[in-house]
Amino acid sequence: MSKAKLKPNSEILADIVVSAIQEKKGQKISLLDLRSLNNSLCDFFIICHGSSTTQVDAIADSVRDFAIKHLNERPRSIEGKTQSEWVLIDFVDVIVHVFLEEKREHYSLEELWADARIEHIDI
Repeated sequence: MSKAKLKPNSEILADIVVSAIQEKKGQKISLLDLRSLNNSLCDFFIICHGSSTTQVDAIADSVRDFAIKHLNERPRSIEGKTQSEWVLIDFVDVIVHVFLEEKREHYSLEELWADARIEHIDI
């Protein structure tokens, strides 16, 4: 009898976060796997952007709501919802960055973590 290999909790949470972003049509989703890096802050960064502050806010709410609904997992903190230009959702092992497009281009987080394994996900 073979046992199915179970995903670690951070992988499951990352999958749920990507689904939540896709639900609200988040654009250019990048999944950065930081697990192989020394001294990484977390297991995964997930980065996407929206075309308006309203969409950025809706994506952030969707991420929070999906994690609670599917995993009973609440973020440790959510930062940036006042302006909704860059919302950071911290689940400890998974950190989600939801940007306005121009803010994402300005900060270029993918370039800062270029040594991570990066998966680009289409919606």
